[in-house]
Parts: sequence; structure tokens; C-alpha cells
Amino acid sequence: MQKTDLMDKIVSLCKRRGFIFQSSEIYGGLASTFDYGPLGVELKKNVKNAWWRSVVHHRDDVVGLDASILMHPKVWEASGHTANFHDVLVDCKKCNTRLREDHIQDGQCPKCGKKEFTDGRAFDLMFKTTIGAVTDENANAYLRPETAQGIFVNFKNVIDATHRKLPFGIAQIGKSFRNEVTTGNFIFRMREFEQMEIEYFSKPDEAEKNHQQWIDTRFNWYMDYGIKKENLQLRPHGDDELAHYAKGCTDVEYQFPFGWSELEGIANRTDFDLKQHSEFSGTDLRYHDPVTNEKYFPHIIEPSSGVDRATLAFLVDAYHEEEVKGKIRTVLKFNKHLAPIHVAVLPLLKKNSEIVALAKKIKQDLQQDLVCVYDDTAAIGKLYRRQDEVGTFFCVTVDVDSLSDQMVTIRDRDTMQQERVSIAQLRQYLREKLF
Repeated sequence: MQKTDLMDKIVSLCKRRGFIFQSSEIYGGLASTFDYGPLGVELKKNVKNAWWRSVVHHRDDVVGLDASILMHPKVWEASGHTANFHDVLVDCKKCNTRLREDHIQDGQCPKCGKKEFTDGRAFDLMFKTTIGAVTDENANAYLRPETAQGIFVNFKNVIDATHRKLPFGIAQIGKSFRNEVTTGNFIFRMREFEQMEIEYFSKPDEAEKNHQQWIDTRFNWYMDYGIKKENLQLRPHGDDELAHYAKGCTDVEYQFPFGWSELEGIANRTDFDLKQHSEFSGTDLRYHDPVTNEKYFPHIIEPSSGVDRATLAFLVDAYHEEEVKGKIRTVLKFNKHLAPIHVAVLPLLKKNSEIVALAKKIKQDLQQDLVCVYDDTAAIGKLYRRQDEVGTFFCVTVDVDSLSDQMVTIRDRDTMQQERVSIAQLRQYLREKLF
């Protein structure tokens, strides 16, 4: 399968089966904005839950935070976004294509090939809004372009509330907004997106060690949830790519259908951020070391990943096409912790009221612990294919014999093997398989 064909198939599947829709589609859509449908919202929630379990619930040194999207404008002055967060745009004089100046290769327009452009002009990447009833300069605010600053400005609050000692981290999942000029590749690059970020505060002399530990931890996390190792790589940034305050940064990259691209960046930000906010706010954000009695600014390790990019990577890696009895079977082989649906309960005969009633009763019992669906809208073979296509782990079929022997047939998504299981033991059987 060609990689471009794979991307087209995934986009089509996402629309057809209710994973991801174009935003405002009935009005012609809004470029690079997408809505998560009934299955997509489950998948995305599972990705976030898996990340949160891994970095917060399963660790003793990380706590959570949910900071506001709107923040005081001086936050963005301190961070450098107000002064520096913009791209330089030019227009092709021949075809009027608008481009980022740093994306032009060999000095020519990628659309028409001409080499005549307008002068560059700054394009603000932050979405500006106003607060209050009066619109003036004092009312200006921004939709945050990253979640990290909400963690930095709450550093002292978290220390005071939790009495944490270094090293420790603060984790956050939340929406960010960037007025990107160049978007595309489905949900890979959007103007409204969601981030999963950790700011890990370290003693200065332990920062490099902690940086490497987080690189290893985050690389392995993607494989823990089903991504094949050959589709992942680490790419350290060159000196010319690093922010002026950063000591190092390594990207976890995934081989998308459109090429190797960043899933997550793990940066050593040194002590820049807390110093900046201390200076601009007038609040002392130094850490008081109880052992040495010193005060200093911690160095910060930042693993920052995109929820939407991770969701796309898990979709791409799960997508399989197999030939079964001369027909192509499409199946999403999600990790069991990510699959949007755990179990589908299917009646073999939808016109048999007793079978239907028993199937619905089984579904009601299972949904106390598991994400379940009931479907009787097609023949059993087609129902199996539908559930394979969305990654449902098990199908439970209720047939005529179920009424007398109180057993059902369980079909495994990956092997397609079937097994008869007692209804009385069904819930426990599935829990043991899935948890």
C-alpha cells in the first residue's frame, strides 16, 4: 500500500465510522479544524488517560494541574511570545500564493516556480481577544499558544500546597491555539490542538541525567501502547534548532504516511522560565533547598506531546488490511487500553425477540465495567467486519442455543478465533482479558 493511499484510507475511515469530522462541515468547513465524533472522542480520551496514568498515577514525583486558557498578558511578555512568536510571510508576485519565508526552498514558489516575492511581513501566531466590556489596549488578552506557562506561574502555589522536594514534576493536559500559516496532514497540525506536557523541576547538577531519563521513558511509552519500534526514532536537535535558553532537546518522531515527523519533544529548558517570571512578576520563584539551605532556580525538563498527533499515530499504526477468504478485512489493532469499544454484543437473529432481549440484558450487565455497544442492523458477518474496522476487542454473539445452554460465542478481534463462554462467567472472563 502506498503511504499516500494509507493516509487517504485513514481519513475516509475516520469520517465514515465517526472518529473525526471536518469542523463546521455543513458550512463548507473551517480549514485545519476538526471535531472528534462518537468513536474519536473515546479514542482521544483513552490516549489522555493512558498518558495521565503513566506520568501521574504511576509515579511518586509528578502531580497534576489544569490551568486557565486565558492568562494575564504579562505572562506572554515574560515568556517572550509577545515579542518573538511570529512568522515572516511573503506572497508570490506571480500566483499570489502566501508562504512562510523560511519554508521557501531554492528561492522559488512551490506552486508556480517563480522567484519573485513581496517583502516579508510579520504574522502574529497568537490569537488575540479582549476581556471586559470596553475594547482598548488594556483589555487585550490571548488564547494561550502553549500550556507550559500555566505550570510555571503556578510553581510556587504547588510547592506551598504540596511541600514537594526536588526533583518533581507538574503535568497538564489542555487546549492550545496557534494561528499557524501552514497547517495540514489531517489532525497533525491544527490551529486548535491539545497538549500533554510535563514540567519537571530538577536540581541544576542533575538536569542532564533527568533529561535522558525522560527521553527514555517517553520513547518507551509509545511502544507500551502498541506502536511498533521500527516506526519510532529519536532525533536530537542541532545547535541551530535550539531555543537560546535551551541546553538540549530530543524529539520522538513517528513515521507517518507523509514522512518522519515529531510526536513529542523532550527539552532541557535550563532555569530560563522561572527566572523570567520572577523578574516580570516581582515574585521570588526560587526553590529553597531544605538540605543545603540554598535558594536557586530549578532547571526544567519538559516532555511535551500533542494529543492529536499521538491519536493520529495510534490510528496509523493500528491500521491493517488482511485478505480473508478472498476479501479484504480492515482492522484497527488498537492496544486494549486505547480501543474505543471493548465489547460489541450481537444477536444472531434480530427477529427473535428472546435472543434480542437476552443480548440487550448482557450488554446492560457488561457496560457496568466495559465500554459496550449493541448492534443488530446487519448479518453477523457484516457486523463482525464493522467492529473490526473500529478496533472493537471482542464480539459477543447471542444465538438460539444461548437461550437453552446460557452460553455465548466470544470472537477475538486479532485472531478471529471463537470460544463459547457461560453468560454467568462472561463479565469476569472479559475483565481478565482486558484489564
